[in-house]
Amino acid sequence: MKVVYSDQYDLNLGNHVFPSIKYRLIKEKLLRDGIVSAQDIVAPPAASVDDIALVHDREYIGKLQSGKLSYMEILRLEIPYSPELVRAVWLAAGGSILAAQLALANGVSANIGGGFHHAYADHGEGFCALNDFAIAIRRLQKDKAIARAMTVDCDVHHGNGTAAIFAKDPSVFTLSIHQENNYPFPKPPSTLDINLRDGAEDDEYLEELEKGLDLALRQFKPELIFYVAGADPYREDQLGGLRLTLEGLERRDRLVLEKAEARKTPVAIVLAGGYARRVEDTVQIQANTIRLAKEFAR
Repeated sequence: MKVVYSDQYDLNLGNHVFPSIKYRLIKEKLLRDGIVSAQDIVAPPAASVDDIALVHDREYIGKLQSGKLSYMEILRLEIPYSPELVRAVWLAAGGSILAAQLALANGVSANIGGGFHHAYADHGEGFCALNDFAIAIRRLQKDKAIARAMTVDCDVHHGNGTAAIFAKDPSVFTLSIHQENNYPFPKPPSTLDINLRDGAEDDEYLEELEKGLDLALRQFKPELIFYVAGADPYREDQLGGLRLTLEGLERRDRLVLEKAEARKTPVAIVLAGGYARRVEDTVQIQANTIRLAKEFAR
């Protein structure tokens, strides 16, 4: 299975709750554990401005490129602005385009970066400057590689930017399963929202996810699924209030991948959030996702 990664994915945030060093640590663990070989790791090109403009307003793009975001715009982003940030999110968007193309060819692929689902067309928020997988969907639609896509967002936080971007688009089905009483507020409606109570554990989560996936896949026949495989439903996550175990998160990954395989639908994975008290736990969870995905690659 091909995995997309760049050393420049690191947002260089230093001592920040968002552990952007995790990208390098995940890549190193995948290699160390023999889950992938060096030849399986593919470096992405940066997305073009025209690709990004398929989703984001050109005025906002220009502000990001030139460093002219206002104080309030940076505050809403919740991470420091820097040229390294811009380079990282441009590469993450290119990485999600590449992962989607590889998934169409090979059944499944993963971008170690990406999953920035809080980014709206005209602004960033919640650590997310560009909505990389929305850009990838639009690029593949533009190329006529796909007509219909589904996002299955299993981050602990609602995918508000994604929901807003695709709100009036019947060609993209957005599914979000998340902790209801958590960021963001408000939550614009996805095509299907699964709002979980605080403290939901493995069995409840998996039962609700399976019901939601079955409903979504009866209603909609995607040609590609973007699986937003956040690690933050984990019980030890600093920004989450769900109670999933490591085993429960593996069962979640397998459930999504099996449902897609049963319908012969390619899956592109983005790893999204993860803020465990021990960064090693986040790395383990997200490496497990890629290890499981490898079973489903052609």
